[in-house]
Amino acid sequence: MITGSIVAIVTPMAETGEVDYAALDRLVERQVLGGTSAIVSVGTSGESSTLSVTEHTEVIRRTIDAVAGRVPVIAGTGANSTSEAIELTRAALKAGADGALLVTPYYVKPPQEGLYRHFRAIAEAVDIPQYLYNVPARTGCDMLPSTVARLAEIPNIVGLKEALGDLDRVRELVALELADFALYSGDDSTARASMLAGFHGNISVTANVAPDAMARMCEAAMAGDAETASEIDTTLAGLHSALFAEPNPIPVKWALAEMGLMPGGIRLPLVELDAWHHEDVRAALRTAGLLDCP
Repeated sequence: MITGSIVAIVTPMAETGEVDYAALDRLVERQVLGGTSAIVSVGTSGESSTLSVTEHTEVIRRTIDAVAGRVPVIAGTGANSTSEAIELTRAALKAGADGALLVTPYYVKPPQEGLYRHFRAIAEAVDIPQYLYNVPARTGCDMLPSTVARLAEIPNIVGLKEALGDLDRVRELVALELADFALYSGDDSTARASMLAGFHGNISVTANVAPDAMARMCEAAMAGDAETASEIDTTLAGLHSALFAEPNPIPVKWALAEMGLMPGGIRLPLVELDAWHHEDVRAALRTAGLLDCP
């Protein structure tokens, strides 16, 4: 089981919108050296919705090449069409991914039985470890713990990224006591509390800018060291907030560009971070020790 801080890595782009693979290599290296336990490639933070299918697969492959076996790579392969999700998951397996992260179908708002059959169909079609991803704020669809429990019985469905950001939901999932099934927070603001309550790690946006601190915070929280986890998380709290001042990945891509780690390119319909938020993000970076004070 993968535990700890898992980064939902961005897909760096030139100002003109082309994927910047050299910058991707640098970001991957920084994550590995920073103690990140695994990398999610082409998830929400990786702009899966703005990449072509060819680019989607190529970014996954290039991420795997850059990692060179040092940490697992989990490919974002979810879609609102079951057949498309199967196609993307097969491509990820062929590229060498260690697992697939599958978001609940967005826009179509399936019922719980539809969710169950969707994920079961993908699991039966592609023999790769699969992680469910529940993020109702973006999909308009909430996968309930009872459905998670049913899906956990399928051998190659091995975990869940829960991004509801509700600690009652966290406690409900932990209470299921699902054997050999990983529970990850998908909400940086509540990740520490989630891990202290029994989650196994955090699939993080904040880790893009602060891999070392997130890795140490997750390690402390999972060890039950609430004091150390709180001390580290306090320095990151501003980032947890500022990096969602506008829809992800707008703020985190701006922050990484501000740190000089990649160009500032982003694709429509996403746009660059509004200037109104610049100083808030800079202040959060300074508090975390990631940007020199003026």
